[in-house]
Amino acid sequence: MLSREERNPLSDWWWTIDKPLLGAILALMLCGVILSLAASPPVATRIGLDPFHFFNRHVLFLLPSFVTLIGVSFLSPRQIRRSALIIFAISIALIVLTLAIGPEVKGSRRWITLLGVNIQASEAAKPSFVVVAAWLFSESARRPDMPATSMALVLLLLMVSLLVMEPDFGQTMLTSMVWGSLFFIAGMRMIWVAGLAGAASAGLFGAYLLVPHVAGRIKRFMNPASGDTFQVDTAMEAFSNGGWFGLGPGEGIAKRSLPDSHTDFVFAVAAEEFGIILCLALVALFAFIVIRTLSRAYATEDSFSRFAASGLAILFGVQAAINIAVNLQLIPAKGMTLPFISYGGSSMVSLAYGVGMMLALTRLRPRTEIEATDAAAGALGSYA
Repeated sequence: MLSREERNPLSDWWWTIDKPLLGAILALMLCGVILSLAASPPVATRIGLDPFHFFNRHVLFLLPSFVTLIGVSFLSPRQIRRSALIIFAISIALIVLTLAIGPEVKGSRRWITLLGVNIQASEAAKPSFVVVAAWLFSESARRPDMPATSMALVLLLLMVSLLVMEPDFGQTMLTSMVWGSLFFIAGMRMIWVAGLAGAASAGLFGAYLLVPHVAGRIKRFMNPASGDTFQVDTAMEAFSNGGWFGLGPGEGIAKRSLPDSHTDFVFAVAAEEFGIILCLALVALFAFIVIRTLSRAYATEDSFSRFAASGLAILFGVQAAINIAVNLQLIPAKGMTLPFISYGGSSMVSLAYGVGMMLALTRLRPRTEIEATDAAAGALGSYA
């Protein structure tokens, strides 16, 4: 056992980390392993791979994700700002490189292979984008003379432009919603919030008019008879088949025909095999992580930590909500992973990075450290 009297990084981390929040995140990771084992073998068999191909890779991705999560949770707010700025710059460069030389898959360029590893740079850009935007909004609140809000708007336009060029409208919507939430939390006037909401609505309408696959998804959602709705219909059947307590592990039917049962529709597989009770438990875990982080963020005196932790919690929660809503046919289908449950290496590592920053920013810190952080941020703002 670590004593409170010991003064070393591990002891300081253990006694300042939010243990219930850490426990909920680890429980979610464990659920992801179980559901990957349940959902992925039929998909692998269908495409001629070893039945446990995706499960083995899920566990393999889990190891660096866990190391990233724990390692990042040791960082101070100042180190988080610096690392986020560096990772965001690298991610933007990789997105540009992907657009230039990345392979086109189903009309999109989202992946690039570096050193034999497939990387989706937009996944790594999301949490770092939120942290950099949170820093700018905190500086805007601290120093009204600094054009931080304008810089945050330029940051959003850059991110949205690159995502639309891929195109990836799901990630575009997600990052815009989180940025708008931070804009609101920072205390901006409602006229600006209304204006941004109008701009987002105009952008969605423009995508409906100009992008065929976006229009197709919206039309199929509004009128299922207008196109192929096999996946969402099968997902809804899975919820009906599972009932409250499920058919039992390995007894699911939907996963045998769902192409994305291990990614976008893993929640439906969970409902069919383990029942609505497990689905409600998963929703409760997601809700606990988001609400716990928001409550801890509200209690902190450091404005940057408050904005950044809130933004990361909203990013985590909205992504989960979008995936679950698609499974329940509440919104048009879009490719969005369920955090730590769906298969995907880039997604899992980037989520671990974001959640690690959440844990770091919600750690209990002495007032002297908070004041030192504020002073350093003020000096940096003066330099900018």
